[in-house]
Amino acid sequence: MHNLRGDFPILQREHRGQALIYLDNAATTQKPNAVINAVANYYRMHNANVHRAAHLLAEEATNLLEEARTLAQSFVNAAHHEEIILTKGTTEAINLIANVLTGQLGPGDEILLTELEHHSNIVPWQMLAQRSGASIKAVKVTQSGDLDLDDFHSKLGPATKIFACNHVSNALGTINPVAELIAAAKSVNAFTVIDGAQAALHQSVDVQALDCDFYAFSGHKMYAPTGIGVAYGKLALLEELPPWQGGGEMIERVTIETSTYQRPPYKFEAGTPNIAGAVGLGAAIKYLNSLPRQQLVDAEDKLIRNCIGRLKQIPGARLVGEPAHRSAVVSFVLEGSHPHDIGTLLDQQGVAVRTGHHCAMPLMDALELPGTVRASFSLYSAEEDVERFIQAVDKATSFL
Repeated sequence: MHNLRGDFPILQREHRGQALIYLDNAATTQKPNAVINAVANYYRMHNANVHRAAHLLAEEATNLLEEARTLAQSFVNAAHHEEIILTKGTTEAINLIANVLTGQLGPGDEILLTELEHHSNIVPWQMLAQRSGASIKAVKVTQSGDLDLDDFHSKLGPATKIFACNHVSNALGTINPVAELIAAAKSVNAFTVIDGAQAALHQSVDVQALDCDFYAFSGHKMYAPTGIGVAYGKLALLEELPPWQGGGEMIERVTIETSTYQRPPYKFEAGTPNIAGAVGLGAAIKYLNSLPRQQLVDAEDKLIRNCIGRLKQIPGARLVGEPAHRSAVVSFVLEGSHPHDIGTLLDQQGVAVRTGHHCAMPLMDALELPGTVRASFSLYSAEEDVERFIQAVDKATSFL
């Protein structure tokens, strides 16, 4: 684990005279030297626009971009290279999917979400409902932080045209039974859309085994740069659906009156892509593939269990959500204290966490909370992180 931490230069920083403890990984992960160097090397040696010229640099840049696409295809076990659309991240991926599905819905149709969703998996569907005349329903969440499966089955029906949910909750760490949910949604012929932003690093994602129609994830949650992500879609669907944005790159032929479009994925990639970001995504996937990933995930799970056990021993600390299956997030409150105050006190002790509603206001409303303190872990997290975190929370309680 300590060897792994040495790959991330920012983890060597100090804050307030002691080692920085970074527990805000659900917001974004830090970047290893392999990714930083790959992006820098692209700009130093290969910078050019892609797909549009016959010169050497353009060919090299194109090869790097398409290599990243192939690596992403393998990372989620997509059946076809063409099923991987490069986006700015999960948010743009879900917006893209919601927009291209506009023609599939009309008045009387329903979009089924859950109360666990990030705003990025709520607001695009609200916009789609407004455009199409469809309505939105949401599956309730239990006090433990799990989806209420009885409520899911009661709300899923013939009118359901889209079912969208996250693989892992960014606010509570709940791992949803997405394979079961997808199978049920398919039984009523609904499109299935999975937000995998929090799952891609901590789970082995197999979109063919899940049999989802669409899957979205971000590079910056898995050691790649910001501004790059993936929208996976089944090839047969992508071939039938219309493009979202128009412009260069996505066209086959243009006249003043009309245009014809390229095949997927380029039909959905108008304009110059984030080439350097794609290079970084490819480097991040290569880096992850070089690690004993399951061993690291198991170690991460052990750290989280230890953290939860010790957090429960602190007077006034209350864990928010105890789902049956949890990923790398621990959410809690201190009775009588606002989460922002706790976050400030932890920062003063060199511990970085996230506070607030975590872009999950409907979930906080359901739990009747203004927000929580969220500690989120990554594969480079270590025992010293938990130790310093628990000490900092314990000390914060004495101030309050």
